[in-house]
Amino acid sequence: MTDLPYGTPDAPRVAVRGEARLEVDPEIARIGITVSARGTDRRNALQDLTRRNNQVLDLLKSYGDAVEKTETGTFSVTPQLTDKGRHERVRAYHGHVHITATLADFTALGELATRLAELELTSVDGPWWSLRPDSPAHGEARRQAVREAVQRAREYAAALGAELAAVVEIADIGAENTVPAMPVAPGGMMRSAGYGGAPTPPPALDLEPQRQTVYASVNARFTMTRPTL
Repeated sequence: MTDLPYGTPDAPRVAVRGEARLEVDPEIARIGITVSARGTDRRNALQDLTRRNNQVLDLLKSYGDAVEKTETGTFSVTPQLTDKGRHERVRAYHGHVHITATLADFTALGELATRLAELELTSVDGPWWSLRPDSPAHGEARRQAVREAVQRAREYAAALGAELAAVVEIADIGAENTVPAMPVAPGGMMRSAGYGGAPTPPPALDLEPQRQTVYASVNARFTMTRPTL
């Protein structure tokens, strides 16, 4: 006997969608750091870039466990040619190193960002708030979506004088953080550039974490008892 997707008069099926949306605090923050150097001599430009890159890495390491992860993204040294003349004459060399730092200790974030921005030819972008991939918030959103689907199906069955009998299928159609990959901090994205140290460090930035939206949705099918019509 073929299993009809729409059920039978004695065992009708009901198909519903369950959804859940949670607002939770972020778990990690990322900041992007770009170290730059420029010079008319390639070797000097590389030496300056190496020195400034080491300064950034040493500063990040000084924060210990507050900085969970440090990653170097891209490195480039580009010759800039003169605009005039037939010959390929190099006017200057531009070097860049891009670094991403991940922090879970938000109390250190503002101070670290300020100190990084004070370093010579160093720019700072961010923060980008997010949840961890294995955050419990994702599981909680999925559980709420399933409970919502059961409740909705039960209400449909009750409207027909019936009760739910069994679950036939639950299809996971996605449970993900719907905030953009690089959300902007409240009040705008922090962007700063350092061009040399200052005698007295400025006060640490007060960065308020941005709440994250977690969304989950499931499709569910149930059988119910014979309706009372």
